[in-house]
Amino acid sequence: MRTRLLGFTAALMLAALGAVGPVAQAAVPAVTAIGGPACVKGGGTVEYDSGAGIWKCVRGSHDGESIN
Repeated sequence: MRTRLLGFTAALMLAALGAVGPVAQAAVPAVTAIGGPACVKGGGTVEYDSGAGIWKCVRGSHDGESIN
């Protein structure tokens, strides 16, 4: 009896997580990123931000945007 109850409880938990997963993914905001040439064309320079571990556009019309 305990095995059935444990299996049923596990199945309910997995079903609940499966239903919540897509909602959580949809709630994450999309990160907009530009290319390096677009940064330079907009008057900026491409620099590496070692604190965040990403490449960023500095100055110009795309200032502060991450580079993909």
